[in-house]
Amino acid sequence: MKPYIYDSLDSALISELRRDGRATISYLATCLKVSRATVQNRLDRLVSSGAILGFTIRVHEELERETVKAMMMIEVTGQSTSQVIKKLQGIPELVKLHTTNGAWDLVAEIHTANLNEFDGVLRQVREVSGIINSETSVLLSSL
Repeated sequence: MKPYIYDSLDSALISELRRDGRATISYLATCLKVSRATVQNRLDRLVSSGAILGFTIRVHEELERETVKAMMMIEVTGQSTSQVIKKLQGIPELVKLHTTNGAWDLVAEIHTANLNEFDGVLRQVREVSGIINSETSVLLSSL
């Protein structure tokens, strides 16, 4: 199978979808000045190639007041980073996962509905083989 080569139209399409993940094909075609068929074709290829992993919603801050949010720094042993990342990507409460430099190998953003769920996620992450250390900070308020 030939790898998919991304171009400026793909980047523009992804950018529009970041602004509004529910944008219609017609709206995207108008914004990008291409046909609806082109947008649909590009969107299908971006999804099937793995460039777009899924679609989500953003909720107004008022609705998320009770959400427990935290940042978890993770240290991984040896060459197991790829396996650890795959396992962590299977935990839906980890809404973002980043590689980094320095003392920590990964940084995960966690969102849970309550402290009980939060505790369960911490336990689940710490049980992942290859993780040797972690430090978690709960986000108290946004400025």
